[in-house]
Amino acid sequence: MLGVFEPVSLGPLTARNRLVRSATWLGLASPGGAVTDALVERYRELGAGGVGTVITGYAAVSLGGRQMPRMLGIHDDELVPGLTRIAAAIRAEGALAGIQLVHAGGQTQASWLQGGTPVAPSFLEHPQFPEVPRQLTLEEIVKLVADFGQAARRAREAGFDFLQLHGAHGYLINQFLSPGTNHRTDRYGGGLRMRFRFLQEVLASVQGAVGPEYPVAIKLNGADYVAGGLDAADAEQVAEWLGMRGLCFIEVSGGTPGSGSEGPARTQIIPEENEAYFSDSAAAIKHRVPCPVALVGGVRSLETVERLLMENRADLFSLSRPLIWEPDLPRRWQAGDRSPAKCVSCNGCFGPGVKGEGVRCVVRDAELGNGAG
Repeated sequence: MLGVFEPVSLGPLTARNRLVRSATWLGLASPGGAVTDALVERYRELGAGGVGTVITGYAAVSLGGRQMPRMLGIHDDELVPGLTRIAAAIRAEGALAGIQLVHAGGQTQASWLQGGTPVAPSFLEHPQFPEVPRQLTLEEIVKLVADFGQAARRAREAGFDFLQLHGAHGYLINQFLSPGTNHRTDRYGGGLRMRFRFLQEVLASVQGAVGPEYPVAIKLNGADYVAGGLDAADAEQVAEWLGMRGLCFIEVSGGTPGSGSEGPARTQIIPEENEAYFSDSAAAIKHRVPCPVALVGGVRSLETVERLLMENRADLFSLSRPLIWEPDLPRRWQAGDRSPAKCVSCNGCFGPGVKGEGVRCVVRDAELGNGAG
């Protein structure tokens, strides 16, 4: 299988194979962001399914950074015991355990913040913002940088093997990087180097909190695919700057909620025809950084994974929706059943999550005749 199921080094870590469960909101945390039994069992199931690495759904570094109902939190020390349960469940099944840190910035709304006002780099209307956010003050930016550092400390205390910063999909880090959402005229806005400052400070805060030996990864857009957004050239330059800072890997994605059909979770993916739709971005970034590169987005067949690995376009291959239908897909592939993932890329899995029932595959439920969804 061309090395797909051979161990791979991620900085000081070793994953048992090159398959990653990419971070996905599951809608199974408590209303306040605490870990529940259902969430622990879902991650245990994913670890047992055979991926080398499991990354949790995004965890908010502050209450003002929340985006969705029942979203995981890492904003308070009281949440650490529950997070420890997730890390232990994943690791007990032989997978590396990572947790993704996020602040939604302007990509949220007051109703999800219990009446709080969304904040962003700049005060402006934008297709990816549900409502017009308030512009962050310099003092608030300093506080947010510190919040990321404290969240990183909690991640390490909880026993996760590594943490991942969410710098993609239009969330706060991406908002600072994008000229479309960052119109600031102070030290956090202007040219790319200035727009990179927030991420640079967040990364320094995080690495300072966990120490130089603790692995840190990032999810980064290869392009925003929205007018005036981060383009490929700037994304590759950002990746090069990040590559100098000792990351254990960079996961390349793309798009925002304002990107239409070019968003992160595209539909109607046909195996081997339009799979791995960010592979060009991943390949371009891979050739500019010293660390491993993960590719996410529309990976549906083992043949595609093997081809991209052979072509040296990525080192790791992240899946999300296919593992909602088939958590044990990696074990199936490794056992010799090479048929593509059963996922039909309809995005119906997120509907139950919005309704408070947790993300699940409604197509599978219909086929099994259990009446769910």
